[in-house]
Amino acid sequence: MDSVTRNIPPASLAPSDRFQEKRTRILEAAAAEINARGLKGLTLVGVADAVGLNTTSVTYYFKRKEILAAETLQHAILRYGTIIRAAADAPTVDTRLHKLLALFFDLFTRIRLNQAQPLTNLSDLRALKEPMRSTLIQDCITIVTDLATALRPDDGSTSRALDIARAQVLLEAIRWAVAWLPQYSAADFPRVQARMYDLLAHGFAPKGAIWAPTIYDIDGGDAQAGEISRETFLRAATHLINERGYRGSSVERIAAELNVSKGSFYHHLKGKDDLVLACFDRSYARVSRAQRIALDSDDSAWTRITSSTASLLEVQFNAEFPLLRTTALQALPADLRGGVLRRSNRMAQRFAGMMVDGMAEGTIRHIDPMIASQCLISSLNAAIDFLPWAKARRTREDAIHLYGSVLTFGILGKPPLLQP
Repeated sequence: MDSVTRNIPPASLAPSDRFQEKRTRILEAAAAEINARGLKGLTLVGVADAVGLNTTSVTYYFKRKEILAAETLQHAILRYGTIIRAAADAPTVDTRLHKLLALFFDLFTRIRLNQAQPLTNLSDLRALKEPMRSTLIQDCITIVTDLATALRPDDGSTSRALDIARAQVLLEAIRWAVAWLPQYSAADFPRVQARMYDLLAHGFAPKGAIWAPTIYDIDGGDAQAGEISRETFLRAATHLINERGYRGSSVERIAAELNVSKGSFYHHLKGKDDLVLACFDRSYARVSRAQRIALDSDDSAWTRITSSTASLLEVQFNAEFPLLRTTALQALPADLRGGVLRRSNRMAQRFAGMMVDGMAEGTIRHIDPMIASQCLISSLNAAIDFLPWAKARRTREDAIHLYGSVLTFGILGKPPLLQP
């Protein structure tokens, strides 16, 4: 519904228009609830209150909460797809990338000025029931593959695998921008867009840089095979939450994965929110360990950043105990969410500090370190969704090299050969 129609008083609308207007208002209210409290916080009662209807009236438009949730998320995916298709009309990969960021930042500006509805958070999509879950996951895959086609160099010089990796990293950087853009005034968005384009197009590697990272042991033998411990529960929970979302990962299901009782779970953890916080703490501790090992070395900033990045991608693509996806963040109560985000920002700031060191010593290209570090965090976070892609590569080393090259060497650049 366009802005002109939206301003027509309901009484002057035809019956079909009034139906569509109320349906749109319900979808917008549902999106606001999902953004505020995650899919678990979406209720028909809450949506009805937000639009001034009773629950029975809402069920006239959406018979069940699951249907409302699925349509709300599908609408969000369609918004991404519309922007990607519009950007794909530009004549070259350079202009397509530039147009894509321009369209998204125009939307971000209008959202900030209350001229457009916020993008719905897709975090809990995996928690939907079938067949809606598979349908929407396929819709998400489609927008990634469409973007990969748009990013293919005009001379066709890249592999499809690299094009897909570039699309994933770019889309995740745009989605994660919603989390850190509140630190900037809307008046600064054009500068942020330009800096983000520079990073995504050209990377942070200086001319002639060689990809030769060291893979660190960031877990230090913490896991004990066969022992049911707090760590064991965190592993199982991380896998389930990454795969099914917060809502799809019950205490019963986690206990069943380990073939233990619910009582055993509560012996180690107080409840589900405590579990998610513990999973975040464990993941963030591992990221911090990779960063500390890098900082304690005598290597250049370039080697420190690429080695810590490659080590974390090794964790993600190995998949025995991946990092917790930030999709779980939305499900936490608001009073707990802020602390988790602040810790994520501290890790980004540590990467930013490494980049500043590298710019000073000449081993990192001059980029905006704060924006680059947030994009790096988002690419590491999203890597777990790319596990099937990684397994399809010849070796894990090849997967880490290809995926890691997107931010290091840029979407418009060519990843260098691996050092012999």
